[in-house]
Amino acid sequence: MFLIEFARAYVLSVYKSPKLADMREAAAGLSAILDVEMNLHVKLCAGWGLSLSDLEQTPPAAEMLAYTRCVLDAGMRGDLLALKVALAPCVIGYAEIATRLALRPDADAATNPYRAWIAEYAGAPYQQVAAKARAHMERLADLYATPAREAELIAIFKEATRLEADGLARGPAC
Repeated sequence: MFLIEFARAYVLSVYKSPKLADMREAAAGLSAILDVEMNLHVKLCAGWGLSLSDLEQTPPAAEMLAYTRCVLDAGMRGDLLALKVALAPCVIGYAEIATRLALRPDADAATNPYRAWIAEYAGAPYQQVAAKARAHMERLADLYATPAREAELIAIFKEATRLEADGLARGPAC
């Protein structure tokens, strides 16, 4: 459910992109969500006895809606930089979280229900996705961040991080 809503934010990032290169970056992110991440999550859920139909019929959790609506709202009210800052707790944060989890001795244990998730997000392909997202956000910040916007961008990041963490209490969202 989360990835479906998150994909909507990437569609919005195409719309908010001032340059063709930014549009391509957003389209690549959307493709990664729909064609790679979604497959991992559907496979994980299948291992827990949940079909794609079950997933599509599941009512969204309030915590997930709060976070994804925050992301979409930041993007609708602001520019592409504001949207990317709101996306960062998941896109960049999960790369950091998975990297730290992968260092734990039980990360790859057969009994760890999140073993595949950790491997995917700590793996080189997703780490590259996160690095590209970080670099893109930094390029946007170089172009559009001003001292006057600093407080606004920090507030967006803090709120998005808080809402993402609230969702984590229910289990990994991304």
